Amino acid sequence: MHTGHRYSVKQVFFWTRRELYIFLLIAALPTAAYELLDLKQLVLPWLPIALIGTAVAFIVGFKNNATYDRLWEARKIWGAIVNVSRTWAIQARDLPMCSRSDEAALRAVQRRLVLRHVGWLTALRYQLRQPRGWESMHLPRNREFSRYYTVPEWAGDLRERLGPYLDAAERDTVLAAANPATQLLAAQSADIRLLHEQGWLSDYRHVQLARVLGLLYDEQGKCERIKNFPYPRQFATLNLYFVWIFIVLLPFGLVQEFAKLGAGFVWLTIPFAALVSWIFHTMDAIGEATSNPFEGGANDIPMAALSRTIEIDLLQMIGEQELPAPVQPQNNILL
Repeated sequence: MHTGHRYSVKQVFFWTRRELYIFLLIAALPTAAYELLDLKQLVLPWLPIALIGTAVAFIVGFKNNATYDRLWEARKIWGAIVNVSRTWAIQARDLPMCSRSDEAALRAVQRRLVLRHVGWLTALRYQLRQPRGWESMHLPRNREFSRYYTVPEWAGDLRERLGPYLDAAERDTVLAAANPATQLLAAQSADIRLLHEQGWLSDYRHVQLARVLGLLYDEQGKCERIKNFPYPRQFATLNLYFVWIFIVLLPFGLVQEFAKLGAGFVWLTIPFAALVSWIFHTMDAIGEATSNPFEGGANDIPMAALSRTIEIDLLQMIGEQELPAPVQPQNNILL
């Protein structure tokens, strides 16, 4: 997530420069053929090209609306995770019953439930950062742009990151599972069931904690739905093809329009065709970069920062004094 006022011109150029060079070349070839080789038959009527451009503008707009919905839904999901996490901690702190002689044991139980929840957040983040075949972080423009920031989930091993939150035996059990985050919520459920059997929780309080675990499962499932089901590939594929068809045809229509202005004006086809092509292609690229809000891009959901905020809140709720520092933006990018 970008936290600044806007991306700099330098950053935008850096992200799109490869395609811009291609657009200049595509525009230069027919313009040079028209003006230097006198191949006047290369021109195309402007009206059908303008109709194609209008159609492409509509489909690019449709794609961007759809992908923005995916991004915004992901942000709402993580907002719900923040709220439900606080509910879990406050209930874990206040709902258990015990005599005053068991206060030390009670504190250990509370700390275990809270730390395991932070472990769940960590495991969920790592799972959501795992690449999928349809994601776009492998593209050169995204891979190069990632030099502005470091994705926390790519910089450390999950086993190491879970160390402060789980004991060694539980960590090994969780990591052996296909879905560690799911297993951690299952461990929470088993823990509160045992507390209920031991008399630490009444029936009502046990049900309340179990209900919160159900809400967490719901939010995890929503994240997995977005992660594992891409923006439909048939739309993404045809959208890309249509944009490039328009880009290739554009200079053949513009060249004669600028030629009507007089001698020498035909060379304006190159910068103007490149500019229009850059706008259309960049809008399509923005939609593609927005469609996968968990992949590790600069505009993704700041899961690490949100998880750290949750961790700080929860540890303070149970009276911990040693708190981790909030995650800070790197070059105005928060992850």
